[in-house]
Amino acid sequence: MSATLTVAVPAARVFAVLADPTAHSAIDGTGWVRKAVDRAPLIEVGQIFRMGMYHANHPDGDYQVVNKVQVLDPPRAIGWLTGEEKDDGRLEFGGWIWRYDLVPLGPTETEVTLTYDWSAVPQFIREYIRFPPFGPEHLTNSLHHLSELVSRG
Repeated sequence: MSATLTVAVPAARVFAVLADPTAHSAIDGTGWVRKAVDRAPLIEVGQIFRMGMYHANHPDGDYQVVNKVQVLDPPRAIGWLTGEEKDDGRLEFGGWIWRYDLVPLGPTETEVTLTYDWSAVPQFIREYIRFPPFGPEHLTNSLHHLSELVSRG
């Protein structure tokens, strides 16, 4: 599932905001992302960053996800797998990935495509989580939030 929006901001500025985990709660279209637990900028493939989350249907309400950077090609693409940290410290990823692809349309415009891909989610997870867990409007909302955020400078 994907959505695309053109923003009147250079690709490098858009990428910098996406690589800042502290901006993700402002970008999120569902309201589930609450805060960055790991606040360091995303600078390398394999980097781990955690986010504080809230969802009314989650057994704990408040919970934490762990993300692993899978794609990092400044200023053209960034993406991460989402999962959880087990009690023993082991990281498990569910098979879904968030990815932003940026296409410069000149010095002051960027086409941004947000893709949510759950094709690698194993059946045992699909038995208790419906995919996608939100409608396509979430992606559109996220892109509009991103546009507002990057336009403010």
